[in-house]
Amino acid sequence: MGAAGRDFHNFNTFFRDNDRYEVVAFTATQIPNLEDRRYPADLAGLHYPNGIPIHPEEELVDLIREHGVEQVIFAYSDISHIDLMHKASLVLASGADFRLMGNSRIVLRSIVPVISVCAVRTGSGKSQTTRRICRILRAKGLRVVAVRHPMPYGDLAKQAIQRFATYEDMDNYDCTIEEREEYEPLIDNGIVVYAGVDYEHILREAEKEADVIIWDGGNNDMSFYASDLYIVVADPHRPGHELLYHPGEANVRRADLVIINKVQTADRQDILRVKENVAKLNPKARIMEAASPISVDDPSLIKGKRVLVVEDGPTLTHGEMTYGAGTIAAEDYGAAELVDPRPYAVGSIAETFAKYRHVKNLLPAMGYGQEQVAELEETINRADCDTVVSGTPVDLRRVISVNKPIVRVRYELAEIGHPDLAEVIEQRLGGRLKGDSRQK
Repeated sequence: MGAAGRDFHNFNTFFRDNDRYEVVAFTATQIPNLEDRRYPADLAGLHYPNGIPIHPEEELVDLIREHGVEQVIFAYSDISHIDLMHKASLVLASGADFRLMGNSRIVLRSIVPVISVCAVRTGSGKSQTTRRICRILRAKGLRVVAVRHPMPYGDLAKQAIQRFATYEDMDNYDCTIEEREEYEPLIDNGIVVYAGVDYEHILREAEKEADVIIWDGGNNDMSFYASDLYIVVADPHRPGHELLYHPGEANVRRADLVIINKVQTADRQDILRVKENVAKLNPKARIMEAASPISVDDPSLIKGKRVLVVEDGPTLTHGEMTYGAGTIAAEDYGAAELVDPRPYAVGSIAETFAKYRHVKNLLPAMGYGQEQVAELEETINRADCDTVVSGTPVDLRRVISVNKPIVRVRYELAEIGHPDLAEVIEQRLGGRLKGDSRQK
């Protein structure tokens, strides 16, 4: 059971060449249009010359019965403990075992130091944390490569190993908006990014040009790589979620450092609640507070205007947030009104609002394929507003044509107090960060 990420990784590292198992299918959820494909034979190994079918998760019970399935492996992230157990109960009632995997065989080891950036929930602030770490390491004269959690939404064989260093690389791989949101800010900072499907081969390629590898996690999944420093970002706007979501709780329990982010816009009692919960789950973890100060490129386009706020899609949808950086910017810079996008939504964008009813006067930047990108563009162009305030990390002007001005919202991580990230990294990794670590 997956969403084109952890499921493929678990298969590649544990099941692909394992004679004790026959994998009959993957199921897919969370991400549109993943089902009704096949995991390609080129990636599936000798036991699967025809590849492996990918079905909608809604067909799970039928698949168990049709194939006499003995084990169902749950392999995706950002799901509540309650919903996870509902799925387990469904599987158990259908006569199969329900399994979660965290064993050492699915965790890959690098010959260079690895710093992993993971989270309690999607939208907590992993991306700006990764960028901050990259700047710290590059200031030391180190070669830094980011390896991003998988987002293979197109041709899986073509996307097995992807390297991004320019905007043209994103165009060549037909990247979705969701992919561009993660790759573009790193490319803007001069960081090479690897991603794809086969993460052992990705790791070996990344090692060729890196003194340090940064695992840039997705959702609240655990790192695929053994880590010399395991960082987990928590969000005080969702206090208590560190106890309630899978595998976010597992991340907190294994963390070396937990960063409580966004403290500049959070209630102090919520910050203290997260801090208390983290300390109970993992008394050995260091806890750091940080802010994500927000800036915009032209405040005059917001003040007194009727604005349409576009936010990061996953943060609003399965991340369950009701606002993001765009909303905060609109309020801080004096917008007269946040325009409700729902009356203007078309196609799959309207379906997204129907599925995620907590999302109201904000537009998720959904763009998992060209058709959905076109529907996002039409929705924005239909909206009756003065300005679009874009809280998504991607420059929407590069992927859609909009008939009204767009104001980009930017945010970076700013640690509060000491030790800061530079000091933690030095204390943790020390001499391994001097020169080419592969020669040490």
